[in-house]
Amino acid sequence: MWNASEFDFDLIVVGASFAGAACAIAAARRGLRVCVLERKRDPGDKLRTTGIIVKEAAERTLLQRIPASLTRRTEAVRLYAPSLKQVALAAPGCYFLTTDTPAVMRWLAGQLREHGAELRLGCAFTDAARIDGGWQVQGVGRSRYLVGADGARSRVARRCGLGEVRQFLYGIEYEFPGAKLADPEALHCFISKRYAPGYIGWLAQNPRGVQAGLALRHDPANARVPDIDGFLLRVGIAGGLPRHLRAGHTRAGLIPCSGPVDCIARDGAMLVGDAAGIVSPVTAGGIHSAWAHGDAVGAAIAAHLRDGGPPPEEVAIDAAPRFRAKRALRWMYDRLQFDWPFDLLLHSPPLRWAAEQVYFHRRGAG
Repeated sequence: MWNASEFDFDLIVVGASFAGAACAIAAARRGLRVCVLERKRDPGDKLRTTGIIVKEAAERTLLQRIPASLTRRTEAVRLYAPSLKQVALAAPGCYFLTTDTPAVMRWLAGQLREHGAELRLGCAFTDAARIDGGWQVQGVGRSRYLVGADGARSRVARRCGLGEVRQFLYGIEYEFPGAKLADPEALHCFISKRYAPGYIGWLAQNPRGVQAGLALRHDPANARVPDIDGFLLRVGIAGGLPRHLRAGHTRAGLIPCSGPVDCIARDGAMLVGDAAGIVSPVTAGGIHSAWAHGDAVGAAIAAHLRDGGPPPEEVAIDAAPRFRAKRALRWMYDRLQFDWPFDLLLHSPPLRWAAEQVYFHRRGAG
Protein backbone atom coordinates (compact mmCIF):
# COMPACT_ATOMS: atom_id res chain seq x y z
CA MET A 1 0.00 0.00 0.00
CA TRP A 2 1.28 3.45 -0.89
CA ASN A 3 1.83 6.11 1.77
CA ALA A 4 -0.92 8.58 0.86
CA SER A 5 0.15 11.09 3.53
CA GLU A 6 3.24 12.00 1.48
CA PHE A 7 1.09 13.45 -1.30
CA ASP A 8 -1.70 15.99 -1.60
CA PHE A 9 -3.36 13.93 -4.34
CA ASP A 10 -3.08 10.47 -5.81
CA LEU A 11 -3.72 11.82 -9.28
CA ILE A 12 -3.72 15.23 -10.94
CA VAL A 13 -5.38 15.39 -14.35
CA VAL A 14 -4.79 18.40 -16.60
CA GLY A 15 -7.83 19.00 -18.80
CA ALA A 16 -11.54 18.39 -18.16
CA SER A 17 -12.71 17.29 -21.60
CA PHE A 18 -13.75 13.73 -22.46
CA ALA A 19 -10.44 11.89 -21.97
CA GLY A 20 -9.47 13.78 -18.83
CA ALA A 21 -12.92 13.37 -17.32
CA ALA A 22 -12.95 9.64 -18.07
CA CYS A 23 -9.56 9.19 -16.40
CA ALA A 24 -10.45 11.27 -13.34
CA ILE A 25 -13.85 9.65 -12.82
CA ALA A 26 -12.44 6.13 -13.15
CA ALA A 27 -9.84 6.88 -10.47
CA ALA A 28 -12.20 8.79 -8.17
CA ARG A 29 -14.82 6.02 -8.35
CA ARG A 30 -12.20 3.69 -6.91
CA GLY A 31 -11.44 5.92 -3.96
CA LEU A 32 -8.44 7.93 -5.15
CA ARG A 33 -7.93 11.59 -4.32
CA VAL A 34 -8.18 13.25 -7.72
CA CYS A 35 -7.71 16.87 -8.75
CA VAL A 36 -8.62 18.08 -12.25
CA LEU A 37 -7.17 21.33 -13.58
CA GLU A 38 -9.10 23.17 -16.29
CA ARG A 39 -7.71 26.45 -17.58
CA LYS A 40 -11.14 27.72 -18.67
CA ARG A 41 -13.50 29.16 -16.09
CA ASP A 42 -16.44 27.89 -18.15
CA PRO A 43 -15.95 24.30 -19.41
CA GLY A 44 -18.32 25.05 -22.31
CA ASP A 45 -16.33 28.03 -23.58
CA LYS A 46 -13.90 28.08 -26.54
CA LEU A 47 -14.42 24.48 -27.58
CA ARG A 48 -12.34 22.58 -30.13
CA THR A 49 -14.56 19.55 -30.61
CA THR A 50 -17.56 18.92 -32.84
CA GLY A 51 -19.14 17.03 -29.94
CA ILE A 52 -20.42 14.25 -32.22
CA ILE A 53 -20.69 11.02 -30.21
CA VAL A 54 -20.82 7.59 -31.86
CA LYS A 55 -23.12 4.78 -30.81
CA GLU A 56 -20.51 2.88 -28.81
CA ALA A 57 -19.72 5.86 -26.59
CA ALA A 58 -23.41 6.72 -26.27
CA GLU A 59 -24.27 3.21 -25.07
CA ARG A 60 -21.19 1.84 -23.27
CA THR A 61 -19.79 4.75 -21.26
CA LEU A 62 -20.94 7.31 -18.73
CA LEU A 63 -21.98 9.44 -21.71
CA GLN A 64 -25.17 7.38 -21.90
CA ARG A 65 -26.34 9.53 -18.97
CA ILE A 66 -26.18 12.80 -20.90
CA PRO A 67 -29.64 14.39 -20.64
CA ALA A 68 -31.69 13.64 -23.74
CA SER A 69 -32.36 17.35 -24.26
CA LEU A 70 -28.65 17.85 -25.02
CA THR A 71 -28.41 15.31 -27.85
CA ARG A 72 -29.94 14.63 -31.25
CA ARG A 73 -29.84 11.20 -32.90
CA THR A 74 -28.64 10.98 -36.51
CA GLU A 75 -28.74 7.66 -38.37
CA ALA A 76 -27.64 8.54 -41.91
CA VAL A 77 -24.78 10.16 -43.78
CA ARG A 78 -25.04 12.03 -47.05
CA LEU A 79 -21.70 12.00 -48.83
CA TYR A 80 -21.11 14.68 -51.47
CA ALA A 81 -18.54 14.47 -54.26
CA PRO A 82 -16.74 17.69 -55.33
CA SER A 83 -19.37 18.11 -58.06
CA LEU A 84 -21.97 18.02 -55.24
CA LYS A 85 -23.45 14.76 -56.48
CA GLN A 86 -24.47 12.82 -53.39
CA VAL A 87 -25.08 9.35 -52.06
CA ALA A 88 -26.97 8.33 -48.92
CA LEU A 89 -25.18 5.98 -46.51
CA ALA A 90 -26.56 4.06 -43.56
CA ALA A 91 -25.97 0.92 -41.56
CA PRO A 92 -28.63 -0.89 -39.49
CA GLY A 93 -28.36 -0.01 -35.82
CA CYS A 94 -25.60 2.58 -36.27
CA TYR A 95 -26.07 6.21 -35.36
CA PHE A 96 -24.38 9.39 -34.17
CA LEU A 97 -25.44 11.84 -31.49
CA THR A 98 -24.94 15.48 -32.28
CA THR A 99 -24.89 17.53 -29.11
CA ASP A 100 -25.37 20.86 -27.45
CA THR A 101 -21.65 20.64 -26.85
CA PRO A 102 -21.14 23.56 -24.45
CA ALA A 103 -23.93 22.19 -22.25
CA VAL A 104 -22.45 18.67 -22.45
CA MET A 105 -19.07 19.96 -21.26
CA ARG A 106 -20.74 21.71 -18.33
CA TRP A 107 -22.65 18.51 -17.54
CA LEU A 108 -19.35 16.62 -17.65
CA ALA A 109 -17.85 19.05 -15.13
CA GLY A 110 -20.77 18.29 -12.86
CA GLN A 111 -20.10 14.58 -13.25
CA LEU A 112 -16.50 15.06 -12.12
CA ARG A 113 -17.66 16.66 -8.90
CA GLU A 114 -20.48 14.15 -8.44
CA HIS A 115 -17.97 11.29 -8.60
CA GLY A 116 -15.69 12.89 -6.01
CA ALA A 117 -12.99 14.59 -8.09
CA GLU A 118 -11.88 18.10 -7.14
CA LEU A 119 -12.35 20.32 -10.20
CA ARG A 120 -10.41 23.58 -10.32
CA LEU A 121 -11.77 25.82 -13.05
CA GLY A 122 -9.68 28.74 -14.28
CA CYS A 123 -6.55 26.89 -13.16
CA ALA A 124 -3.94 26.42 -15.88
CA PHE A 125 -1.09 23.93 -15.70
CA THR A 126 2.18 25.87 -15.68
CA ASP A 127 4.95 23.50 -14.61
CA ALA A 128 5.76 20.23 -12.87
CA ALA A 129 8.91 18.69 -11.45
CA ARG A 130 9.69 15.06 -10.77
CA ILE A 131 10.02 14.25 -7.05
CA ASP A 132 10.61 11.00 -5.23
CA GLY A 133 7.62 8.81 -6.03
CA GLY A 134 5.58 11.42 -7.84
CA TRP A 135 5.25 14.93 -9.24
CA GLN A 136 5.24 18.42 -7.75
CA VAL A 137 2.75 20.45 -9.78
CA GLN A 138 3.32 24.16 -9.48
CA GLY A 139 0.56 25.94 -7.60
CA VAL A 140 -1.33 22.70 -6.91
CA GLY A 141 0.74 20.32 -4.81
CA ARG A 142 2.32 16.88 -4.77
CA SER A 143 0.73 14.00 -6.65
CA ARG A 144 1.65 10.37 -7.12
CA TYR A 145 0.57 10.49 -10.79
CA LEU A 146 0.13 13.20 -13.39
CA VAL A 147 -2.03 12.80 -16.49
CA GLY A 148 -2.03 15.22 -19.41
CA ALA A 149 -5.38 15.55 -21.15
CA ASP A 150 -4.57 19.07 -22.29
CA GLY A 151 -4.95 18.89 -26.04
CA ALA A 152 -2.91 18.52 -29.18
CA ARG A 153 -0.23 20.97 -28.00
CA SER A 154 0.13 19.40 -24.58
CA ARG A 155 2.15 21.36 -22.06
CA VAL A 156 2.25 18.30 -19.81
CA ALA A 157 3.95 16.37 -22.62
CA ARG A 158 6.61 19.05 -23.00
CA ARG A 159 7.27 19.46 -19.27
CA CYS A 160 7.41 15.73 -18.58
CA GLY A 161 9.46 14.69 -21.58
CA LEU A 162 6.67 12.68 -23.19
CA GLY A 163 5.89 12.30 -26.87
CA GLU A 164 4.33 15.19 -28.75
CA VAL A 165 1.85 15.15 -31.62
CA ARG A 166 3.58 16.09 -34.88
CA GLN A 167 0.91 15.84 -37.57
CA PHE A 168 -2.37 17.73 -37.54
CA LEU A 169 -5.49 18.74 -39.30
CA TYR A 170 -6.71 22.28 -38.72
CA GLY A 171 -10.45 22.66 -38.38
CA ILE A 172 -12.93 25.48 -38.00
CA GLU A 173 -16.63 25.17 -37.24
CA TYR A 174 -19.48 27.66 -37.17
CA GLU A 175 -22.67 27.18 -35.22
CA PHE A 176 -25.91 28.75 -36.48
CA PRO A 177 -28.33 28.90 -33.52
CA GLY A 178 -31.95 28.12 -34.37
CA ALA A 179 -31.20 27.16 -37.99
CA LYS A 180 -32.58 23.98 -39.57
CA LEU A 181 -31.25 21.95 -42.48
CA ALA A 182 -33.59 20.82 -45.24
CA ASP A 183 -32.60 17.24 -44.31
CA PRO A 184 -31.85 17.40 -40.58
CA GLU A 185 -31.81 13.60 -40.21
CA ALA A 186 -28.40 13.17 -41.90
CA LEU A 187 -24.81 14.12 -41.29
CA HIS A 188 -23.76 15.88 -44.52
CA CYS A 189 -20.11 15.32 -45.52
CA PHE A 190 -18.36 17.04 -48.42
CA ILE A 191 -15.20 15.95 -50.22
CA SER A 192 -13.24 18.73 -51.89
CA LYS A 193 -9.52 18.99 -52.50
CA ARG A 194 -9.96 22.73 -53.05
CA TYR A 195 -11.59 23.48 -49.71
CA ALA A 196 -10.63 20.47 -47.59
CA PRO A 197 -7.37 18.89 -48.76
CA GLY A 198 -6.70 15.93 -46.51
CA TYR A 199 -10.10 15.92 -44.89
CA ILE A 200 -13.76 16.97 -45.41
CA GLY A 201 -16.37 19.63 -44.73
CA TRP A 202 -19.61 18.90 -42.89
CA LEU A 203 -23.08 20.12 -41.94
CA ALA A 204 -25.10 18.66 -39.06
CA GLN A 205 -28.27 19.43 -37.16
CA ASN A 206 -27.79 19.60 -33.41
CA PRO A 207 -30.16 20.45 -30.55
CA ARG A 208 -29.26 24.15 -30.76
CA GLY A 209 -29.21 24.67 -34.52
CA VAL A 210 -26.77 23.79 -37.29
CA GLN A 211 -23.05 23.20 -37.03
CA ALA A 212 -20.98 23.67 -40.19
CA GLY A 213 -17.30 22.83 -40.31
CA LEU A 214 -14.28 22.45 -42.52
CA ALA A 215 -10.87 20.92 -41.85
CA LEU A 216 -7.71 20.46 -43.89
CA ARG A 217 -4.22 19.05 -43.54
CA HIS A 218 -2.08 21.41 -41.48
CA ASP A 219 1.31 22.28 -42.97
CA PRO A 220 3.37 24.33 -40.48
CA ALA A 221 5.61 25.59 -43.27
CA ASN A 222 2.66 26.82 -45.30
CA ALA A 223 -0.12 27.33 -42.77
CA ARG A 224 -3.54 27.87 -44.30
CA VAL A 225 -6.79 28.81 -42.59
CA PRO A 226 -9.78 26.86 -43.95
CA ASP A 227 -11.94 29.02 -46.22
CA ILE A 228 -15.15 28.10 -44.47
CA ASP A 229 -17.06 31.08 -45.86
CA GLY A 230 -16.19 30.12 -49.44
CA PHE A 231 -16.98 26.51 -48.65
CA LEU A 232 -20.44 27.36 -47.33
CA LEU A 233 -21.19 29.51 -50.37
CA ARG A 234 -20.31 26.50 -52.52
CA VAL A 235 -22.13 23.75 -50.61
CA GLY A 236 -24.77 25.51 -48.51
CA ILE A 237 -27.71 25.17 -50.87
CA ALA A 238 -26.82 21.58 -51.81
CA GLY A 239 -26.61 20.67 -48.12
CA GLY A 240 -29.90 22.35 -47.29
CA LEU A 241 -28.42 25.22 -45.27
CA PRO A 242 -30.70 28.28 -45.24
CA ARG A 243 -29.31 31.43 -46.87
CA HIS A 244 -28.11 34.58 -45.12
CA LEU A 245 -27.40 33.06 -41.73
CA ARG A 246 -25.19 34.72 -39.18
CA ALA A 247 -22.83 32.46 -37.29
CA GLY A 248 -23.01 32.42 -33.51
CA HIS A 249 -20.15 30.54 -31.88
CA THR A 250 -16.98 29.64 -33.78
CA ARG A 251 -14.70 26.74 -32.85
CA ALA A 252 -11.23 26.24 -34.26
CA GLY A 253 -8.10 24.30 -33.50
CA LEU A 254 -5.60 21.59 -34.33
CA ILE A 255 -6.67 17.94 -34.57
CA PRO A 256 -4.07 15.13 -34.27
CA CYS A 257 -4.07 12.80 -37.27
CA SER A 258 -0.96 10.62 -36.98
CA GLY A 259 -2.03 8.14 -34.32
CA PRO A 260 -0.62 7.71 -30.79
CA VAL A 261 2.55 9.58 -29.87
CA ASP A 262 5.77 7.62 -29.43
CA CYS A 263 6.06 8.04 -25.66
CA ILE A 264 2.63 8.05 -24.00
CA ALA A 265 3.82 7.33 -20.46
CA ARG A 266 6.83 7.12 -18.17
CA ASP A 267 7.88 7.93 -14.61
CA GLY A 268 4.35 8.45 -13.30
CA ALA A 269 3.28 10.83 -16.09
CA MET A 270 0.84 9.78 -18.81
CA LEU A 271 -1.04 11.28 -21.75
CA VAL A 272 -4.63 10.64 -22.84
CA GLY A 273 -6.95 12.01 -25.52
CA ASP A 274 -5.65 14.50 -28.07
CA ALA A 275 -2.46 14.93 -26.05
CA ALA A 276 -1.71 11.25 -26.67
CA GLY A 277 -2.82 11.34 -30.31
CA ILE A 278 -5.80 9.09 -29.51
CA VAL A 279 -7.77 10.31 -32.52
CA SER A 280 -8.73 8.41 -35.67
CA PRO A 281 -6.27 9.45 -38.42
CA VAL A 282 -9.06 9.05 -41.00
CA THR A 283 -12.25 10.42 -39.45
CA ALA A 284 -10.60 12.64 -36.79
CA GLY A 285 -13.18 11.19 -34.39
CA GLY A 286 -11.82 10.86 -30.90
CA ILE A 287 -14.49 10.91 -28.22
CA HIS A 288 -15.07 7.16 -27.89
CA SER A 289 -11.44 6.05 -28.18
CA ALA A 290 -10.29 8.90 -25.92
CA TRP A 291 -12.88 8.01 -23.30
CA ALA A 292 -11.98 4.32 -23.39
CA HIS A 293 -8.27 5.04 -23.07
CA GLY A 294 -8.73 7.63 -20.31
CA ASP A 295 -10.98 5.26 -18.37
CA ALA A 296 -8.40 2.46 -18.69
CA VAL A 297 -5.61 4.71 -17.43
CA GLY A 298 -7.61 5.99 -14.44
CA ALA A 299 -8.65 2.46 -13.46
CA ALA A 300 -5.07 1.22 -13.82
CA ILE A 301 -3.70 3.93 -11.54
CA ALA A 302 -6.25 2.98 -8.89
CA ALA A 303 -5.57 -0.75 -9.30
CA HIS A 304 -1.83 -0.17 -8.94
CA LEU A 305 -2.06 2.03 -5.86
CA ARG A 306 -4.78 0.13 -4.05
CA ASP A 307 -4.23 -3.48 -5.10
CA GLY A 308 -0.69 -3.71 -6.42
CA GLY A 309 -1.79 -4.02 -10.03
CA PRO A 310 0.57 -3.61 -12.98
CA PRO A 311 2.30 -0.24 -13.53
CA PRO A 312 -0.26 2.13 -15.06
CA GLU A 313 2.36 3.37 -17.50
CA GLU A 314 2.28 -0.07 -19.12
CA VAL A 315 -1.51 -0.03 -19.28
CA ALA A 316 -1.49 3.47 -20.82
CA ILE A 317 0.77 2.23 -23.60
CA ASP A 318 -0.96 -1.11 -24.16
CA ALA A 319 -4.50 0.34 -24.11
CA ALA A 320 -3.79 2.98 -26.75
CA PRO A 321 -5.37 2.09 -30.12
CA ARG A 322 -2.77 1.73 -32.88
CA PHE A 323 -4.95 2.76 -35.85
CA ARG A 324 -2.59 0.88 -38.19
CA ALA A 325 -5.05 0.54 -41.07
CA LYS A 326 -6.33 4.07 -40.59
CA ARG A 327 -2.81 5.45 -40.54
CA ALA A 328 -2.21 3.76 -43.88
CA LEU A 329 -5.41 5.27 -45.24
CA ARG A 330 -4.31 8.66 -43.93
CA TRP A 331 -0.99 8.31 -45.79
CA MET A 332 -2.81 7.43 -49.01
CA TYR A 333 -5.39 10.20 -48.68
CA ASP A 334 -2.71 12.83 -48.07
CA ARG A 335 -0.85 11.83 -51.22
CA LEU A 336 -3.49 10.52 -53.59
CA GLN A 337 -6.51 12.75 -53.03
CA PHE A 338 -8.04 13.84 -56.32
CA ASP A 339 -11.53 15.12 -56.99
CA TRP A 340 -12.26 13.23 -60.20
CA PRO A 341 -12.39 9.69 -58.72
CA PHE A 342 -15.08 10.75 -56.25
CA ASP A 343 -17.09 12.46 -58.99
CA LEU A 344 -16.76 9.42 -61.25
CA LEU A 345 -17.20 6.62 -58.71
CA LEU A 346 -19.49 8.09 -56.06
CA HIS A 347 -22.34 5.66 -56.76
CA SER A 348 -20.14 2.64 -57.40
CA PRO A 349 -20.36 -0.32 -54.97
CA PRO A 350 -16.62 -0.20 -54.02
CA LEU A 351 -16.67 3.48 -53.06
CA ARG A 352 -19.97 3.10 -51.23
CA TRP A 353 -18.60 0.12 -49.29
CA ALA A 354 -15.42 2.02 -48.40
CA ALA A 355 -17.40 5.07 -47.28
CA GLU A 356 -19.69 2.98 -45.07
CA GLN A 357 -16.65 1.34 -43.49
CA VAL A 358 -15.22 4.77 -42.67
CA TYR A 359 -18.42 6.24 -41.28
CA PHE A 360 -20.00 3.19 -39.66
CA HIS A 361 -17.62 0.18 -39.82
CA ARG A 362 -19.35 -1.48 -36.81
CA ARG A 363 -16.79 0.56 -34.98
CA GLY A 364 -14.66 0.03 -31.99
CA ALA A 365 -13.61 3.68 -31.91
CA GLY A 366 -15.33 7.00 -32.36
